[in-house]
Amino acid sequence: MATTPLPATPRTGPPPARSVLRDTAFLRLWAGTTASGLATWALPFVLGLAVLHRELGAAGLGLVLAARTAGFLVAVAVGGVLADRHSRRAVVLWSALAAAVAAPLLALGLGRSLVLMTLAAALAGAGQGACRPAFQALTADVVAADRRQQANAAMTVAVRASTMAAPTLTALLAAFVDVGTLLLGIGLLWLVAALLPGRGAAAPAPGAAAPRASLRAEFVDGIREARRHPWFLAGLGALTAVIALGYSATSVALPLISRDRYGTEWVLAAAMTAYTVGALGGALVAARRRPRSPGWSAFAGLAVYGFAPLSLMLPVHPAVVIAAYVVAGAGIELFNVPWFTATQREVAPDKLARVSSLDFLLSYGLAPLGLALIAPAIDAFGVTPVLAVCAAACFLLPAAAALVPTARHFGRTPGPRAR
Repeated sequence: MATTPLPATPRTGPPPARSVLRDTAFLRLWAGTTASGLATWALPFVLGLAVLHRELGAAGLGLVLAARTAGFLVAVAVGGVLADRHSRRAVVLWSALAAAVAAPLLALGLGRSLVLMTLAAALAGAGQGACRPAFQALTADVVAADRRQQANAAMTVAVRASTMAAPTLTALLAAFVDVGTLLLGIGLLWLVAALLPGRGAAAPAPGAAAPRASLRAEFVDGIREARRHPWFLAGLGALTAVIALGYSATSVALPLISRDRYGTEWVLAAAMTAYTVGALGGALVAARRRPRSPGWSAFAGLAVYGFAPLSLMLPVHPAVVIAAYVVAGAGIELFNVPWFTATQREVAPDKLARVSSLDFLLSYGLAPLGLALIAPAIDAFGVTPVLAVCAAACFLLPAAAALVPTARHFGRTPGPRAR
């Protein structure tokens, strides 16, 4: 006798995680970060156009860019403290507004006052520097722990896309408007970065009887927090070395080799484009990749940057150089995305911006020193020995960092610890 089959029992389980790209609060933060990235990467290109139009001299360009870097380095440390002390959204607002105000001041000083342009550039760098740790900590405020890796990957895509799009868009607009108008457009981008992100978590209110510590004391407290995490110190050391040695060496050597070995600027342009394309691909992979040993995997990604200087040492076909830069770009983001995610997970939430500022301060702050030393080293020892040393450092230092306790999982425990 036929029987009616019972209906299948539906499977139960946790609902699939909602994509971070459908989160309005994150999308507003992402759009604000993208606007700040476009403004940041467009400014040097616009100032370069001013040199071409003879509105700014080469020495003046160097002074203005140096002032921007100095402003960035000072403000990134102060901004980290302020972002932990006050509302992170407020820090983003006021720092981006400072950068927005700097843009018309740059336009006003163009061709008239190098002093005004230098001060405005320092203000622009300060706004950019104060924004960075605040944006990093704000991501942890608006995104749940289980979606932060995807969020950090999206942020990285925004940064890498900005590095590619900003010069291109600026070059296109330069055919229709003058340099002063382009500077005003940069100010508008900073205005978007200031106003678009939504409100994050409120800053913890201090006790009524507890006096507020000084900025220096609170920054030192952030250093103490960083020292509690051996994986962070090891990773920061390896990252700083790769940027100061590997990235600086290739930045100096690639234009020389493109010109002298290959006789064309095409290799320079293709390699830099390949690096950005590789970074975009690496970020997309990192958004979904969950390796069993995320720390070791990330350090392996950081180490493959060594293929970039390695490819410049030997007279290989240009395609090998371009492929090496694709791999190097992908590897950097396979490190960055889990690195940012682990920092947001493991570091005490009320010290996250300060620890992030320490990250930016060392990794970005020592890069100019590397650039300043690489060129004299190449003149003294030759390009091949310098590239060999830098390639070895890129391979060996991340490998050494991976041996530090807690480095395998980027944390004190193998499993993720949601906060």
